[in-house]
Amino acid sequence: MCLYLYLLCVCVCIWPECVLNVKKLLVSLASMEWYCYALLGIITALMSFFMDMTVAKLLNAHQWLYGCLKGHHLLQFLCWTLYPACLCALSTSFAHSVCPYSAGSGVPEARAILLGVDMPDYLSLSNLFAKMFGLICTLAAGSTVFLGKVGPFVHLSIMVGAFMNRLHVSCRGGKQRAAKGEMLVVASAVGVASCFGAPISGVLFSIEVMGTHYSVSDYCPCFFAAACGAITFRLLSVCIGDQDTIQALFKTSFSTDLPFQPFEIIIFALLGLFCSILSCIYLLCHRWALRFVKTNKPISTFLATEKSLYSAIVAFLLACFTFYHSAGHFIASELTMRQLLTSMLDGTSWYNISQNISALPEPQNTFWQAWNPPGKSYFQTLTFFIITKVGLLVVACTLPLPAGYFMPVFVYGAAVGRFIGEGSFYLLSGGISSGKSLINPGGYALAGAAAFSGAVTHTLSPALLAVEMTGQCSYAVPALVATLVSNAVARAKHRPSFYDGISLIKRLPHLPSLIRACPKLADVQIKQFVIPAGAVLERSEKLISVQHILKESTDSELPVVESRDFSVLLGTINRSQLRECLLEHRNEDSCKQLEEVCCVQPVRLHLTPDSTVKQAHCIMSITGEQRLFITESGRLCGVITWKEMKKIIEEMAKEV
Repeated sequence: MCLYLYLLCVCVCIWPECVLNVKKLLVSLASMEWYCYALLGIITALMSFFMDMTVAKLLNAHQWLYGCLKGHHLLQFLCWTLYPACLCALSTSFAHSVCPYSAGSGVPEARAILLGVDMPDYLSLSNLFAKMFGLICTLAAGSTVFLGKVGPFVHLSIMVGAFMNRLHVSCRGGKQRAAKGEMLVVASAVGVASCFGAPISGVLFSIEVMGTHYSVSDYCPCFFAAACGAITFRLLSVCIGDQDTIQALFKTSFSTDLPFQPFEIIIFALLGLFCSILSCIYLLCHRWALRFVKTNKPISTFLATEKSLYSAIVAFLLACFTFYHSAGHFIASELTMRQLLTSMLDGTSWYNISQNISALPEPQNTFWQAWNPPGKSYFQTLTFFIITKVGLLVVACTLPLPAGYFMPVFVYGAAVGRFIGEGSFYLLSGGISSGKSLINPGGYALAGAAAFSGAVTHTLSPALLAVEMTGQCSYAVPALVATLVSNAVARAKHRPSFYDGISLIKRLPHLPSLIRACPKLADVQIKQFVIPAGAVLERSEKLISVQHILKESTDSELPVVESRDFSVLLGTINRSQLRECLLEHRNEDSCKQLEEVCCVQPVRLHLTPDSTVKQAHCIMSITGEQRLFITESGRLCGVITWKEMKKIIEEMAKEV
């Protein structure tokens, strides 16, 4: 016993020294910041993987119970409807009781945070746990509510990034940096990479969606952390035996000899055009539904007081519609979202399958039965799926719970692509090459998924994401063509994207969204918002006057002008530097002039009164400057501060 106590005392004594030595060794190899990036990727990947495992077990349990009740339609109906209704009610109740800010996607709020808006509640620990638990319940409700994971998980990753930022700062022993930091930009890329094991599209997502002004210095950290997250996510699947090695999330077997004919590029472009038209309809319905729920007095009152009950009722109604013996057998409702996407990416045409059903292996047989129910053809089910899922998804988007909306539109786009692909195969099956059609409907599903989701979010990253998720580089060009065409139409006439629309409805101070909704805001000049510069020093200012000005002013840097009558801006002097100069010359003649004892630093950035709010916001976002000097013909007119800039944007949001 004494020996154990002695060893314990020795360990306690040498432990701090060991930790210090390990820290020195790690710092000698790389800075602590890079270890935080790696840790961010690993932690986020672990969260994503165990969330997927939990959701998979809950979905399997629901499918098992539903299968056990086969032949009892009433019990199956109750199982099908009450399970998602209870989960949605639990998700809403838990999320709003722990942290009311955890509902929704979180991406619009995260974009505002990255632009410098102070929203500490959206990065809190309580929000992290509420959003994670609520998201698991939402995903476990299955394809009945047809909601996804990406948006909330990006928000979760940014919350983890905020804690990693604090860890990094505490390791350095310095003060905490602003929330809008490099770590949060990196975290947004890690969120997507850890969902799909797709690091490149994760970085592109962080550039297109999360950041309006992207710093090149964030490029390498984003790739490093995203790669750590993606590799960890895929390795965990190998560790539990799901896969033999690291491979694509949705493994496909498309032919690479001649994946598509040259003339098919035209069909892919038309697919992109069709997806853009559908995306405009979807976004219009989505914004209308959110405004209706917000402005309709009975619904808004009910939603404000009984959020859980509202979620349960909506989920129950959605489940009633998707029940197999109702309309569910027309939309393959018994397949999970993952199974829906897997079935649509199948390289074998359903027309060929219909000619040889007996030799069909699993899981293709299950997928075929879902898309080709008795008495119906796969064209009818795909058509009904495309028509009804828009309405169902719009209704599901009004649910006040943690949920993502990217994966549902990705699956929906795959259905549109599959429909075009199967139609092209059927029409051209007369023989393009040796009497056999080479059209691959799975390739059209891949391009459709990229085109529709790209049109909804106004991004090109879904094209790369589709390639990374499936490992099909042979369809990179068709997917990109379809996505470019869909983006060109969807962005016309300054239409807001999905995330822009939510920012506008929530009146978030996100300037790029406001400008897309009202382009004339881009031309608003800053001269009407300029405020006085405060304390100003003359070049020939006496030291005794400088002391008085320094006591009265709280500015971190003071502008220096030629004279107060002829206020040509010469530069600035840092407050701490000015204090040191005064201390150094405190015993000397106080009639000495400022220019004799202090070095005036030239102003790096300044604007004119004709500069726009957009230009000032862009400069402040990139440089991190808290205030900018406004000059006209070299003369100081005043300043515009970051605090004033946020007020301006908030006022713009109210007007829009």
